[in-house]
Amino acid sequence: MGKDYEVITVSFDPSEKIDLGIKKKAAYISTMKNKEAAKYWRFFVSDSLNIAKLTKSVGFNYQKRNNQYIHPTGLIALGSDGKIIRYLRGIDFLPFDIKITMVEAAKGKIGPSINRLLAICYSYDTKGNQFVFNVTRVSAIIILFIVILIFLFLSLSRLNLKKRFNK
Repeated sequence: MGKDYEVITVSFDPSEKIDLGIKKKAAYISTMKNKEAAKYWRFFVSDSLNIAKLTKSVGFNYQKRNNQYIHPTGLIALGSDGKIIRYLRGIDFLPFDIKITMVEAAKGKIGPSINRLLAICYSYDTKGNQFVFNVTRVSAIIILFIVILIFLFLSLSRLNLKKRFNK
């Protein structure tokens, strides 16, 4: 951390002040093995207007309900030019996913990701505050794929029949 990348944590609760950010950073750093890396982890708070601009620009959506925020968890990796390279969803990440994300971000290139496929297969349930498998969406994709295969098969079969009868 620091040489190759920096970590930025942004609170989207405008009522939080810098002293809370300092306390949270200290709590996280106390659990880190490499204390030197902590100086490259920045915590930010801001006003509601700037928070809204930032969260909208990176596609991060949240809602406030009953004095709590409902939001997805994850990381957003940016290239040095500010372009979004990858979204890593959840709270547990495989070392390979982190490594490939950092490599892609360093190159400024967006690569294929299983997380994009998972984003299609899962939806965020605001009531349960978690991602759930979206059976309807997956079924629709599979049915569409089968319909396209049948259409291609019938079209190619028809072409073959025409060729046979025209001889």
